[in-house]
Amino acid sequence: MTRAQLTEKILDIKREKNWTWKYICGEIGGVSDTLIVGALLGQMKLVKPLAAKAAKLFGLSEVEERMLNEVPYRGTAMPPTDPLIYRFYEMVMVNGPAWKALIEEEFGDGIMSAIDFDFQFERMAHEKGDRVKIEMSGKFLPYKYYGAEQGIPAYGYKEE
Repeated sequence: MTRAQLTEKILDIKREKNWTWKYICGEIGGVSDTLIVGALLGQMKLVKPLAAKAAKLFGLSEVEERMLNEVPYRGTAMPPTDPLIYRFYEMVMVNGPAWKALIEEEFGDGIMSAIDFDFQFERMAHEKGDRVKIEMSGKFLPYKYYGAEQGIPAYGYKEE
């Protein structure tokens, strides 16, 4: 079985049992819903105790349980073709330069981690149609200035 086949099996069981992601995440627990769903879709791994809970929930074999604990091959073809995912891509293409300038002005020369990262969303009622509110929080990682001599900053933190 491939990881993609395991994902399809999990999705088939989810459909057959009429489960929601919210229900599944509540049953597995232990980490963010985004990480659990990402793992079940093949983009993340579950630590062993959570892989065991997922395997029990879905009635998976020991081999399939171990697959949930393996580091996956992550990513998708670019640009993305799914309209919802493409909108995130579009937001970055259009707003990315401004976000970069604002983050660098506040923090310095570096990046926001996509590994040490949190993501939350909520539904917000709105008179013109409900809205999706997104909150992302990532650790700031300054670039290292290799070979910096004494008195020269070694990292790209904002200089005062």
